[in-house]
Amino acid sequence: MILFVDSLTVIDFSYLCPRRGAVGESWITDIVLHGELNEESMVLDFAKVKKQIKRIIDEKLDHKLAVPSALACNAKHSEGRFEFDMQFDGNHLAMNAPEEAVCVVEGDEINEVNAIAYLKSVIMPHMPENVKDLDITLRPEAATGFYYHYSHGLKKHDGNCQRIIHGHRSLIGVKLNDISMPRLQKQWADKWQDIYLGSEEDLIDPSLLQYVTAQDKDYAFAYTSSQGYFELAISKSRCDILPCDTTVECIADYLAGQIKLENPHDKVEVRAYEGVGKGAIAYA
Repeated sequence: MILFVDSLTVIDFSYLCPRRGAVGESWITDIVLHGELNEESMVLDFAKVKKQIKRIIDEKLDHKLAVPSALACNAKHSEGRFEFDMQFDGNHLAMNAPEEAVCVVEGDEINEVNAIAYLKSVIMPHMPENVKDLDITLRPEAATGFYYHYSHGLKKHDGNCQRIIHGHRSLIGVKLNDISMPRLQKQWADKWQDIYLGSEEDLIDPSLLQYVTAQDKDYAFAYTSSQGYFELAISKSRCDILPCDTTVECIADYLAGQIKLENPHDKVEVRAYEGVGKGAIAYA
């Protein structure tokens, strides 16, 4: 017997790529369970699928930085912390954070195949005996416009958004005088492709970093939140500094303000997404 749940959850996370650095991603997750009927004449109660399997995915991958094992072998693990320092495409990225902010996935890179194998390995041990196999599909949202991959950290958040490198794959909508503007959507999607969005409030002098070492032309970020102390050094060319927090509400408001500066006589509307099917709208 086969049981399926489409769009069980959306995994919002970032992953380390040896070519692109930190890449924000959002994957819609579909689940298929293969098994025998239990005493309730079910493979597994839908309520348990939605709660138990989603909880495992949330704990193991969602809102984390996924690191391929090929890169993790050069990382430092000590006293419950994870640290790496890497070069990519002529740029620099280094982070030190609590281990719970990181997920190591077997392979040379993070892709759907490796991520599915990892998730299956952590979910199956929690399944009842009548569940014999599990299929997982990870898929991006169907592209209906221009989108960008971004990473960020929200130190004021009391949940997992506080992790300094996690991210999203997000659509962007821009209207001037109620007319959609694909040109402006593409302009900002290109500008923020694979970007790290940092808050000006979290910038520190690179000499104050306690764990990682900043290079010339790096920004340095550090903050303490409820999950611990986080540090990041990243090439300025791969970062954009916002004069506000980087919540989706603030991102939408920031974009509306920037576009208004270039179009002072027009009514500006920005629809900023945070992953799939959620976001904020701002006007200027």
